Amino acid sequence: MNYDRILIRYGEISTKGRNRNKFVEKLKRSVMTVLRPFPKIRVEASRDRMYVILNGENGIEIIEKLKHIFGIQSFSPAIKVERNVEALKQSSLELVKSLYKEGQTFKVTPKRSDKTFELNTDGINHTVGGYLLQNIPGLRVDVRNPDINLRVEVRNEAIYLSCENILGAGGLPGGSSGKAMLMLSGGIDSPVAGYLAMKRGLAIEAVHFFSPPFTSERSKEKVVDLTKKLAGIYGSAIKLHIVPFTDVQQAIREQIPENYTMTTTRRMMLRITDEIRNKQEALAIITGESLGQVASQTLESMFTINEVTNTPILRPLITMDKTDIIKIAHEIDTLEISNRPFEDCCTIFVPASPKTKPRREKVQHYESFFNFNPLIEEAVQEVETLVIQPYDQHSEFDSLF
Repeated sequence: MNYDRILIRYGEISTKGRNRNKFVEKLKRSVMTVLRPFPKIRVEASRDRMYVILNGENGIEIIEKLKHIFGIQSFSPAIKVERNVEALKQSSLELVKSLYKEGQTFKVTPKRSDKTFELNTDGINHTVGGYLLQNIPGLRVDVRNPDINLRVEVRNEAIYLSCENILGAGGLPGGSSGKAMLMLSGGIDSPVAGYLAMKRGLAIEAVHFFSPPFTSERSKEKVVDLTKKLAGIYGSAIKLHIVPFTDVQQAIREQIPENYTMTTTRRMMLRITDEIRNKQEALAIITGESLGQVASQTLESMFTINEVTNTPILRPLITMDKTDIIKIAHEIDTLEISNRPFEDCCTIFVPASPKTKPRREKVQHYESFFNFNPLIEEAVQEVETLVIQPYDQHSEFDSLF
């Protein structure tokens, strides 16, 4: 059967009230962006449903793309039928015949959004079901676990028939919840945190701290590739801000007692990220922290590190086990990149015995002997910004700083 459209169901968007149309418009833009490689398609959106009109494009490839778009609860390849009983019966027969194999069972699942249609749901069930049984020898009914579930949706403009219900990514459309900065290392956790934040409708920009010559260009390439993966999921370009961090880290090593260097390093990273956030007009900072995973992720460490900003810090992984994080990393295809053996600045300067319960007053005391402000300002001014495109193998440079 040649389907002519794909019916998209909204899920969580349907719970929105007066703002629903804004969410629908965001989702429509996401769908159109992701489906740019298919120039013949047309996207139609209403308050309750969205349709991708295929116009001869490859439906199988489009289905794979739609599976990863946030804001889609489920979708079905469908055919559009005139609003009359004979057309409904004939089109239903053609669709089920195209899928039927000897001995299979079926059921009809009607939904009548337009109550003016001449048949109610029971009438649709009996009329269509009886017609299929009469015209397909060997076909049997199974209302609990059918091999073929024919969905009949009667709407104001037409009737839509489908036999598949494919799960989407869920969540909210990209950019519908505002913008936040993702602190992106080369590890496993932060790309997963970025993915989960995007699933809740956040547009993200990434911030990576780079310390040459202690970190190599290969570690930088690793982060670019991680950002490219996230951009591919998001369906749009993501800015990657690369912060030169060598001078700040060396000052920390020289001025701060060793067991507190990790705490101060995180505080300086947060201060710099917050400055970039302010310039980019974002509203929050996202980290890949998971409670108790490492020394800097204890509750005491977070309490001490957070002191340097009033900006909301979002931690999507905070209660997750490492095995759960790794599972998601595998699913979104970032795990292999994260496991490349190229260290970032967070791992090369780890002290032998980092403080797991640092105190604010102590770190304030240690930092008071050195003015970090000029180094922070210099790092922000020298940020290199790349625009990572989801479909392009190259990145563009912006002169934002």
